Amino acid sequence: MGNLANIYTDLGRHAEAEQLKQQVLKQRATILGANHPDTLWTMGNLANTYTHLGRHVEAKQLKQQVLKQQTVILGANHPETLRTMGNLASIYTHLGRHAEAEQLKQQVLKQQTAVLGANHPDTLQTMGNLANIYTDLGRHAEAEQLKQQVLKQRTAILGANHPDTLRAIGNLASTYSHLGRHAEAEQLQQQVLKQRTAILGANHPDTLWTMGNLASTYTQLGRHAEAEQLQQQVLKQRTAILGADHPDTLWTMGNLASTYTQLGKYAEAEQLQQKVLKQQTAILGADHPDTLWTMGNLASTYTHLGRHAEAEQLEQQVLEQRTAILGANHPHTLQTMGNLASTYTQLGRHAEAEQLHQQVLKQRTAILGANHPDTLWTMSNLASTYTHLGKYAEAEQLQQKVLKQQTAILGADHPDTLWTMGNLANIYTDLGRHAEAEQLKQQVLKQRATILGANHPDTLWTMGNLASTYTHLGRHAEAEQLEQQVLEQRTAILGANHPHTLQTMGNLALSYQNLSKHVDAEQLYKMVLEKQISILGQEHPNTVWTRKALASLQEEMQQMSESST
Repeated sequence: MGNLANIYTDLGRHAEAEQLKQQVLKQRATILGANHPDTLWTMGNLANTYTHLGRHVEAKQLKQQVLKQQTVILGANHPETLRTMGNLASIYTHLGRHAEAEQLKQQVLKQQTAVLGANHPDTLQTMGNLANIYTDLGRHAEAEQLKQQVLKQRTAILGANHPDTLRAIGNLASTYSHLGRHAEAEQLQQQVLKQRTAILGANHPDTLWTMGNLASTYTQLGRHAEAEQLQQQVLKQRTAILGADHPDTLWTMGNLASTYTQLGKYAEAEQLQQKVLKQQTAILGADHPDTLWTMGNLASTYTHLGRHAEAEQLEQQVLEQRTAILGANHPHTLQTMGNLASTYTQLGRHAEAEQLHQQVLKQRTAILGANHPDTLWTMSNLASTYTHLGKYAEAEQLQQKVLKQQTAILGADHPDTLWTMGNLANIYTDLGRHAEAEQLKQQVLKQRATILGANHPDTLWTMGNLASTYTHLGRHAEAEQLEQQVLEQRTAILGANHPHTLQTMGNLALSYQNLSKHVDAEQLYKMVLEKQISILGQEHPNTVWTRKALASLQEEMQQMSESST
């Protein structure tokens, strides 16, 4: 029965697994006693199922009960006791209690090293788990160091192609991604994928998992078409092997939908996310973490579609459920609060956005520390809100503080650092300090082009921002030249109808207008407007902007015509 329950778990049928494990637990407790090792083992397995079901509080309660009994019966240093302590630490991580998780993992690591040895598989597993906690705490350098140590030992003991070694390589690749070293992450993931495909086969769950991770790296590198292709391949295989309703299949569908968003295929993204949400709600329940995650992603798609009221409604629903289930201070709850604040910004409700960002900042500072990447990100978002409120001095001061800390902690070339530099440059623009804005944007552009490549979306975005600064400086010919370059690359990479491509066309039309190329500007505005109405809809903010710009141009042309007659 226990083995069948484990099969149900592998199939994603967690409710059936729970029912069977509860039955096994009841019988074992009756026959063997509540403290028998087999009974305790079943309790631990049931706790794992609670984790899969997103019921982390129940999982914690059960693991604590098992740990207490194992400590009394087997001793504090017994391998099973230590394994349970490690599992309990993982549950603390799910609950957002990273400091407690770290403390417990360090305790387990110390005891396992003393009892089992530094090279024992359980010890190395704990080291890897501790490294993951360091990642959650934003201590990526420590995580990298620990993961490299695990990888070195596993390679020496198990060999380069052992599943545990390959898992360690994949974990190290994940840390490289957090450090903004996406090219290194890609190289490592391709290595893992090649070996897993050869050893386990193309359809093995671990192989498919690696393919999904590689697709995520392609997204970070701005190679969205490759990400889409890989995710579609993973989705096809998971659907065939696991079924359309398996949690892993649904997760892949959600990732593919996110890629559609990056590609500007918002209608397809919305359709896929709604499908995933419907299935997750039916299978996992409305309050399951995966279901809430999909709701948040759907809200993000609504934002891209300019449907901010719908996004707000969905984010408030997610926030209410996460607060009730995880608590007000859980990282996922705080992330939702930040997303809701961003939606308030889109709706022009800047005072509410400020209040929410300040609340998130206070909690993240208390829980994660002032220098955690998530804390710094919130500070930057708050600074942007200050800009919308016209509090430019406060915005500048905060962005400079964030930039200083990110440079020290993450490095001058980290994506987050460069993003903050761009935000600071925008503040300089708002303050009319265009020369300083130009200098900073050129610096960001140079670094992004070197690190990410000339065609990366972030590089192109920076080029567009620099062109905007040229416009403010009255250097319209330079702005035109830069926008034409961005347009050419975006058209080639994203397609002629992508929202970002259309936005660039609109900016280029404005440059034509500033250069008195009114006929060219009018023609381009009309082309953009027609496509935006078709793709984004009549009421999308981008469509509204283009319509107003075209009307302004035509009014200007009419006045010029009248004055010349």
